[in-house]
Amino acid sequence: MLTVASRTHAGTVRATNEDASLWEPSLAVVAVADGMGGHNAGEVASQLALDAVRSFLEQSAGDRDATWPFGFDATRSIAANRLTTAIKIANGRVHRASEEHAEYTGMGTTVVAALFDGSTVAYASVGDSRVYSFDGCALKRITKDNSWVEMLMKESGLAAPAFDRHPMRHVLTSVVGARPDLEVIVEERELADGQTIMLCTDGLHGAMRDGDVEAVLKSERDLDRAAAQLVEMAVRHDGKDNVTVSLARYSRTP
Repeated sequence: MLTVASRTHAGTVRATNEDASLWEPSLAVVAVADGMGGHNAGEVASQLALDAVRSFLEQSAGDRDATWPFGFDATRSIAANRLTTAIKIANGRVHRASEEHAEYTGMGTTVVAALFDGSTVAYASVGDSRVYSFDGCALKRITKDNSWVEMLMKESGLAAPAFDRHPMRHVLTSVVGARPDLEVIVEERELADGQTIMLCTDGLHGAMRDGDVEAVLKSERDLDRAAAQLVEMAVRHDGKDNVTVSLARYSRTP
C-alpha cells in the first residue's frame, strides 16, 4: 500500500510555477519535474514530460505485447524497463516540441520518477531534482545530480560546499528534452515497512539542509502535513525558486 502527498509553490519571486508533479494510484507512479525555458516554455516542458511518462506506463501496464522502442534489457525488471522507456519517450516529446515551436526553443525539464511494484521501487533522475529515502530515522539521498558540481566533486574528491561559489554551480549536464538522445539510469531497491520515498525539485533541497528535512519527517507522521510544512519552510528560507515535493510511504498492510 502507498500513501502519497504532494505540495507545490511558485515561490515569492517567480510569477509562474514551472514545476509539475504526477501521482497516479492505478499505476503506482510518483514523479516530479522542474521545467526551464523561455516564456511559459518551462511549464510546458515539465507537464509534457510527465504526461508522456504517464501515457507510456498506462500503455505498458500488464501488456505482454507492449513495444519497446529503445529495446528491452532482459537483465532488468519489467518496472525498470518501463520507467526507462517512459522517460526516454518523454525526452523525445519535449525535444520535438522545442524544435517544432519557435516559442519553445531550448526548453527542457528535470524529471525524477519512482515506480512502485509491491515492496520494490524503481527510480530515476535526470537533472538536479532528487529522490531521497527516509527510513524513520535517517534521510538519505539516493540519486545523483546531472550537474557540473557533481562532476567536479567526482573529479576532485572535494565535497559540495567547495563549489558553493563556482560560476557554473547551477549548470546541468543533462535534462529531458535538450538532445534527441538521453541516457537514463534506473535503480531499484526493496522497501521496508513504513519507508518513505521523497521526490523534490531544487527549490526544496537548495533551500533546506538535509537535517532540517529529516527533522520534519521525524516529527510529522502525516504526509500531507509534512509536505505542506516542507514547502512552507523552503519558501520561507529562500523563495526565489518554485518548490515541489512528493512523499510516498510504503506500508505492508492498509
